[in-house]
Parts: sequence; C-alpha cells; structure tokens
Amino acid sequence: MKTALFFWAITLVTTVSVSCQPLSLKKEDAKNSSSFSKEFDVVEATIDKVHQAYTENTLSAERLVEIYLERIRKYDQPSGLNAITSINQMALQEARNLDEEFRKTGVLRPLHGIPVIVKENISTTGLQTTAGSLAMQGFMPKEDAFIIKKLKDAGAIILAKSNMAEWGINANVTISSVAGETLNPYNLAYTTAGSSGGTAAAIAANFGIIGIGTDTGGSIRGPASHNAIVGVRPSMGLTSRKGIIPLNLRNDVPGPMTRTAEDAARVLEVINGYDPEDPLTEYGREKLPGSYTELLQKDVLKGVRIGVFRKLSNYASPEIDALFQQAIYELEKQGAIIVESFEVPGFDSLRHNQWCAVFQDDLNEFLSSLGDEAPVNSLQEVIASGKYSKYIENDLINYQKYMWVQGETVCGGPFSDTKRIEFRNAIQQAMNLQRVDALIYPSWNRAPIKAGTLYAITGDNNHVIAPHTGQPAVTIPMGFLPENLPAGIQFLGRIFEDHKILSYAYAFERATRHRKKPKTFSK
Repeated sequence: MKTALFFWAITLVTTVSVSCQPLSLKKEDAKNSSSFSKEFDVVEATIDKVHQAYTENTLSAERLVEIYLERIRKYDQPSGLNAITSINQMALQEARNLDEEFRKTGVLRPLHGIPVIVKENISTTGLQTTAGSLAMQGFMPKEDAFIIKKLKDAGAIILAKSNMAEWGINANVTISSVAGETLNPYNLAYTTAGSSGGTAAAIAANFGIIGIGTDTGGSIRGPASHNAIVGVRPSMGLTSRKGIIPLNLRNDVPGPMTRTAEDAARVLEVINGYDPEDPLTEYGREKLPGSYTELLQKDVLKGVRIGVFRKLSNYASPEIDALFQQAIYELEKQGAIIVESFEVPGFDSLRHNQWCAVFQDDLNEFLSSLGDEAPVNSLQEVIASGKYSKYIENDLINYQKYMWVQGETVCGGPFSDTKRIEFRNAIQQAMNLQRVDALIYPSWNRAPIKAGTLYAITGDNNHVIAPHTGQPAVTIPMGFLPENLPAGIQFLGRIFEDHKILSYAYAFERATRHRKKPKTFSK
C-alpha cells in the first residue's frame, strides 16, 4: 500500500505542472474584489442563490469567477485533493462579457454566469482534452462538444477541466497519467471512485457551482456517492455524446454532478435535446417534459410507490445497510408507499453478458474524426506509445484483442440490442405489475476504499442496471459512514422519466439534508 501511495504522490508532483495552467490573478483582474459591501459566500452556493445575488447587484460573474479561482489555488494542490487539470484562462473575460450583457438587457440566461467544472474527456475549445492520458496530451479541440455548446448558450462559464480515471476505465479510483490520483475531500486518505472523480471532488469542495461528468458503468453515480453530491445518469438518448472521448458508446452518457437536486434539474433542462450528429438522441426527441424543475415539490413523494430492490441491497455492509434502512424510513415519513422485496423475474440471467468490448472501435472512430489534429490515431498507437498508467495496461491490451461480435442485434444500443431491450422490458414490466414508480438501492454496498488501492471488492451497484437498459438513475446523499465517508442512495426510473426520479430525489434531499460540506474545504 505504501509503495502505491508513494508512486502516485510522485506522479502528482511530476505531472501537475504539465497539465495545470497558472492560477495567478493580475491586479487588473482583482479590481472587482471590493466592489460589493459584503463578500458572497460560495460555499454550498446554488444557481438560484447566485442569480439572486446578480439580480440584487451584490455579486458579479467576474467576482464569482475570481473567488472560485482563489479557492482552487488555495486548496486543490496544497491539500493534495488534485481535482483540477487545467483552468480556462478566458473565464474572467467571459464573466465580464456576461456582466455587461446583464447590465444592458436585465435578463439572466438559464445558467447565466454559472461556473462549470468539466470532465477531462469532454471536448472544450481552449482547454486541453486528454481523457486522462498522456498519449492525448496537448490536444486542444477546435470545436466544443454538443453539451458544452448548450451550456455556453445558456450563459454558463467553463471554469476548469477535472481529473478522471484514465480513458474512463476504472470505477474504483480516479487516477490518470496526466495528473495522478484525485483524493476524497471528506477524508484525503480515501478515493473518490471513478471515473468522474475529479468533477465530483471539485464540486464537493466548492470549486464551482455545477459539474459535468460522463457515465459508462457508474462513472457519475459512483463518485457522486463517494463525495456526497447529486449525480444523474440520464436516459440514453436524452443527452448527446458528440465531442466526448468514448469508452463504450453503447453505454456512454453525459450528465450533471451538483450539490443539489434542483441544480441537477436545471442543468439537465439545458443539456438535453436532439443532436443530428448523435443519432441516439432521435429516440429522446419526443420524450422531453416541459420542464425538469416544475415537478420539484417537497411533498411529491406522497402516494409514490417505491420498490426496494433487495437483489442489490442484500449485499450491503452493515454500515451501508443501516443508512439504507434509515433512508427507507425517511421515505415512508414523506408519504411514500414502500414496496418491499421488489422482484424482477429472471433478473440474474438477464443481467449477465451485457457488456461488449467496443472501446477500440469507438476510440479509433473518434480519433479518425479529428483528422490531422489527433495526437494518436488508434488504440494500437496508444499502447505502443507507453503513455498510460500501468494499472490499466491489461485493460488496454484486452480491449485491443477482444471484440464481441455475435450478430447484428448484439453489442448494439439500448434500442437495437435484443438482450438490452429484453432486460429493460423485464424491469419495467415488473415495475408496471407491482405498480412501482421508482426503484431504490445503495449506490455502493461498501465504503470508499483507501487511496492508492487499485483492486478491491468494492460493492459497486451502479454497473448492474442503468448502463445496459438505458434507464435514468440518480444518486443522492443518504448519510455518512465511519471515517467521515459519504454514502449515496440511488433512484432508478423508467426510461425517459428522468424528471420523475429527479423530483423524488429532490423531495428526499429536502426532507433529510444529508449533504454537508467537507471540513477541510469549508471556508
């Protein structure tokens, strides 16, 4: 263990200067610092609070960006958290432009002046996008990913990029050859889970208002659970994958990572929608509700039937189980009807053989789309370069060697692969038969593991259902374990009923208030 920790400590020191741009503020950038009589407190700030401050003229977007840059500089590297890989050097200017727009129009866009932390695999102009791999170092996209365009159109400011498990491969840790290991802000001796751990840690530590991650197996929801934030895996087809470095396009989906369910709903309202360059979004085109926020009512759980999926929770540790049982009790207090021992006929056989090793084809196609701008041209070149973390070497080699090909409908998407359709239909038919509105289970059955641990029995429930069925899933804090480690509960709904499970998560959050700020980063 000590050897592993030492190795990654060295990695942090030697690589961060390559990946991170300086965080210095010029005197002219700081001129806005004393413009307001009372400094805005960004710790646990929400979109609504920021917009209220803008409207009351007690805060500007420029000053908000300054405060977050100061926090990143004060905490990220000095504490060893290591969540941030690069800073948007144009963020302050973009904030000034948005302030000027608001002064002229008096109108705030949906995410006007809201600083965003973006995962390292999502193409963002002006910011290096590497998927955590040194093989991609120096790649500066000429075009924003579709969801980044939507965020900018809504007035958001891309503040920084965040560390990730290299290529998104590992669910247990967030370690990359670009920046080393990201640690858990609640206890720096522990991991964040992966692969969106950098985004999760940054949002938990209040380095930005909202974060964007990607979820292939559990890469949004796992880190959300380990870092006491809200993580949303949207329905497949709801958000575009265009411009995102893939791990497995049949499962990949981007989504919000926030400190509150309301902020997650606000972000999902912005980033969802049809993209002609991502054919999968055609399936969600006619399925969008009028709003993801209008259903956010604190009494929405009254009469809602919640299925307890013991097939997953039965394997929880005693500490996780105690929190889960308390969560069930809290849902009942809010008027939910608890359906114990929810069953899906044939579940054990349906869940197996759902994964396909398609990384090589998906990555090679993405790299080909970059033309001459691609730092490497194929997975084979990545492996030959040796520019990757040693712990994923076997994964890369296996992805190159093996590819499942068992017929036209196998290894397809959630709307074409017969095994996936059968799995989703079985779950949703069971929900219909038992008149269940959502399923619940612990996001993880065990506590976060120690930092530097690469292989462990982790109890990850995120990979089991949603990545294969395409159904939406939301993780939200359900309390804390020994060693001050967070744990999350997961709500799973029918496909394209994201708005409903978000509303249930919101009501649970409002009733329980389990999230608390990490003490090390609380000022």
